[in-house]
Amino acid sequence: MNDSIATVFIVDDDPSVVKALARLLRSAGFNTATFASAEAFLALYDKDAPGCLVLDVAMPGMNGLELQQALIALGSELPIIFLTGNGDIPMSVRAIKQGAVDFLTKPVHDIDLIAAIHEGFKRDEITRQARITLNGLQQRLALLTPRELEVMGHVVSGKKNKQIADILGTAEKTIKIHRAHLLMKLQVKSLPELVKLAEQLGVVAGTNNLFI
Repeated sequence: MNDSIATVFIVDDDPSVVKALARLLRSAGFNTATFASAEAFLALYDKDAPGCLVLDVAMPGMNGLELQQALIALGSELPIIFLTGNGDIPMSVRAIKQGAVDFLTKPVHDIDLIAAIHEGFKRDEITRQARITLNGLQQRLALLTPRELEVMGHVVSGKKNKQIADILGTAEKTIKIHRAHLLMKLQVKSLPELVKLAEQLGVVAGTNNLFI
């Protein structure tokens, strides 16, 4: 199910609904893939496939909300647009709180569905770009030695070279060398840039711990 083209994944147990939605979305220029059950979609789910999911709520076996929970458990950030034959406010609130793009009632208006899909694609692209950026930063961070990482933690906490040297029991000139090396490896030129990068990576100020 991996496709470099953003795809609308349609999951609904009603063949007539699936057919109608696929026809509508293809005529609007979307690439689509259809599934008759949540289980069928989950069996072929590929986290690297870009797009969004148009998902029926009430289905035999695993329902739409259960599929949403299963995807969350897998670490999926695939945007979901729910469709339901019965408007249920508590259910829709729960779905939105769990990250759903929208919760639409059948029969869904074409304009509303297409607008929700565009929003889903937008969210997916933003998420993927953020992940690519973070991966690149993590690769740079991996170049640091344990001591350079330790120095980085102290630097982003605002400590001066002499203070860091005293804490680590080494010479100030050694800290200057470590600092120069870590700036070069991380491809940053200033303290504000380093602090921003540390925040993105979850480097805890004053330590060598990472929350990644």
